[in-house]
Amino acid sequence: MAETREDSRGIWAARALLPEGWAGPVRLTLAGGRIAALGAAAAPGPGDTAAEILVPSPGNLHSHAFQRAMAGLTERRGTGTDSFWTWRELMYRFLGRITPEQVEAIAAQLYVEMLEAGFARVGEFHYLHHGPDGAEYAMPGEMGRRIAAAAEATGIGLTLLPVLYMQGGADGRALAGGQRRFGCDPAGFARLLEDLAAALQGAPEDWRLGVAPHSLRAVPPAALAEAVALRPEAPVHMHIAEQVAEVAEIEAAHGARPVEWALENLGLDARWCLIHATQMTPAETDGLAASGAVAGLCPITEANLGDGIFDGARFLAAGGAFGVGSDSNIRIGLAEELRQLEHSQRLRDRARAVLAEPGGSVGRRLYEGAARGSARALGQPQGGRIAPGAPADLVALDASALCLAAREGDALLDGWIFAGDDRAVVREVWSAGRHVVQAGHHLAREAVAARYRRALGELLAG
Repeated sequence: MAETREDSRGIWAARALLPEGWAGPVRLTLAGGRIAALGAAAAPGPGDTAAEILVPSPGNLHSHAFQRAMAGLTERRGTGTDSFWTWRELMYRFLGRITPEQVEAIAAQLYVEMLEAGFARVGEFHYLHHGPDGAEYAMPGEMGRRIAAAAEATGIGLTLLPVLYMQGGADGRALAGGQRRFGCDPAGFARLLEDLAAALQGAPEDWRLGVAPHSLRAVPPAALAEAVALRPEAPVHMHIAEQVAEVAEIEAAHGARPVEWALENLGLDARWCLIHATQMTPAETDGLAASGAVAGLCPITEANLGDGIFDGARFLAAGGAFGVGSDSNIRIGLAEELRQLEHSQRLRDRARAVLAEPGGSVGRRLYEGAARGSARALGQPQGGRIAPGAPADLVALDASALCLAAREGDALLDGWIFAGDDRAVVREVWSAGRHVVQAGHHLAREAVAARYRRALGELLAG
């Protein structure tokens, strides 16, 4: 990628959101991808980058990179009722053509867009492993290596989450069609993880390699436990309870609803991130919150696919941890994900400021919650805050943006999330100290976009 200023001498901020609240002016010293020191400073030092408003960057905790190329291509209604399941069939047909080179180009474009939106890190839930016929590449981790190359080229922090996908449903039926590109048995999955671990030797210190049993539909319980044991200290992500039909399928196969079964059988703790969970009973919601697992929410995708509404009000009242991700990547918007999360609660409850604490700011609670929850889910438990020792994942906001005019404190976050647009507000982004977005512009934007255009033209030709 274009040259970045890694571990710059310092960042001076007129205002910064610290764990204890807004403060300023302050100066941060960066070293080794982390915040080495933080203190009051009346003015920038020589060589410092000056920021008007500095906040921690949340991670994007759930992404399927290749689906960015599908955005806007599945909005035509068929002859019957369209749903998640009809969308999935279109996605499988798309998989018949995509190559490793195209995956790398698409992922790089996506990661530029994430960084320019304010996401400094991504959790890539990576299940596109094999060739169109389901055969392994010469290097089992070929596709994951392409994801890593895109992350390196753009400077985004990466938590790579290779997916175990074994069967076409909880009844054990064989994989078919596009699913064959996902499929692994436990031995093949172990080879895949070994190859990707080797590929990530020498990767940036902030990168992580986790594990992702796809879902209770796609992985039998014994294999799920075996996969999780392959990386005993790493993050574990899994789709759970996204669709009504999925709940019925798991209940029929396992005698319990998906979240209910997970709470009883998986030993959920802070290592786990359960994605979607839009179909939960009140007892399941309380249980998930108490477990310490992070709820991985993807509000834009969940709305686009008609998944349902996560019970955020009850979950947060029970002390649950959450983060947000862009999932199908139909839109890349940090503020928009948070706004959609709150607005969905308002539509359901016919109320306002549903996720705020009494007397508090909705934006502040959403933003800090997402930053800290995503850091935990992506293997950076010290992240999501501006404090010594934390990863230097940071966003500088443009105080001249109209949605921030004449605002201070938490009203800045409310203005950005509910009245603004990321690309009008996000001015600078550091990912583990890598200064990859400057003056609102990713340093490799044009070169990456040119490769993406070529890849998309190839995919959609004919």
